[in-house]
Amino acid sequence: MACNSCSTSTGGAPKGCKNNGTCGTDSCNKLTVFDWLSNMSLPGGQEPFDCVEVRFKNGRKEFYRNAEKLPLVIGDVVATEASPGHDVGIVTLTGELVKVQMKKKGVNPDGEVLKIYRKASQKDIEIWSNARDKEEPMKVRARELAIALKLEMKISDIEFQGDASKATFYYTANDRVDFRQLIKDYASAFGIRIEMKQVGFRQEASRLGGIGSCGRELCCSTWLTDFRSVNTSAARYQQLSLNPQKLAGQCGKLKCCLNYELDSYMDALKDFPDMDTKLYTEKGDAVCQKLDIFKGLMWFAYTDNFAHWHVLKTTEVKEIISKNKQKIKVASLEEFAVEEEKPAVEKTFQNAMGQDSLTRFDQPKKKKSNNKKRKRPAEANSGNTTNPRPSNNANPKPANNGPKPKFKKENKDAKK
Repeated sequence: MACNSCSTSTGGAPKGCKNNGTCGTDSCNKLTVFDWLSNMSLPGGQEPFDCVEVRFKNGRKEFYRNAEKLPLVIGDVVATEASPGHDVGIVTLTGELVKVQMKKKGVNPDGEVLKIYRKASQKDIEIWSNARDKEEPMKVRARELAIALKLEMKISDIEFQGDASKATFYYTANDRVDFRQLIKDYASAFGIRIEMKQVGFRQEASRLGGIGSCGRELCCSTWLTDFRSVNTSAARYQQLSLNPQKLAGQCGKLKCCLNYELDSYMDALKDFPDMDTKLYTEKGDAVCQKLDIFKGLMWFAYTDNFAHWHVLKTTEVKEIISKNKQKIKVASLEEFAVEEEKPAVEKTFQNAMGQDSLTRFDQPKKKKSNNKKRKRPAEANSGNTTNPRPSNNANPKPANNGPKPKFKKENKDAKK
């Protein structure tokens, strides 16, 4: 059976999960709530809450009412009410905690909620699994049809209903798209009921998942549910370079993690003077160039010499500003400057195991000299004129590499 939130065949649980997919440690189970009331009985014989939480593909969760009072536990595959037909999902939460989750997401626990029909039979699971296998090739064909109509949209994902009677196409687009003709083409090509649903770029990244620049799985696909607005001012307050390639995530928008430490930076900046503040000295006016927020340091440079910076503590800067307000100029910034900590000189790496230095490959290689003369064996017979070879040495010495070769035939001219 295929996992309901990923396309792998895992028997109802993610690979490597020993708790039937309910441990919440796998990316398939986004924000799985730990049921700490599972082993506790309600006081006064009170009946448990009759609604359950059901998870579908890519972490999509809905609430359903257990009108038939089925004995459901976390991990059961159930057939739920849909329009039209029925859908198939996995139960992720039961009991009183479902009521808490419904209130958190703005769903009225006493209102109208869709029902659970039954526990999924083997036939329901087979139909559901076969429908899931068709999603990837269908997505490729769906993109081809959208490109043929020259529509500025991207089909990011397809989700089949549990009974394979309807398919929901999730797409992203910058502007409004007229896809009436596209729906007709999809219906004739696939022969099923089509539903188009537009999602944002962050929702698309959340559904598809991936690895961020930090090396970990995307926050939006693991635990983040609410997408707060992120501005470039968050990067400015944290003294980050405004490089869109580094600040943007896989969704193309500013990274959500820019807001994580923003409050700490804002609290630290309360003790800093404004960066636009000028310091007036007898040596000249000075302006701020950069900050070190957590060390409480500010770098200033004279307006006539921006190449040389002076490091001042925030307390010294405030003292100079207070004197400037009294129309008193200090002598120079050098009186208040702090010596900047220089990084230690790189030392040769030494290891007890006898390894060489880490910089052993930085030295240039010595070139091999090409002036070496090749040693050649001396001619045994100076009168032999066949294939003569010129000698490089003026007085070649015979090589003592064994007995001299014996010649059977002597040169007649040499005898004469």
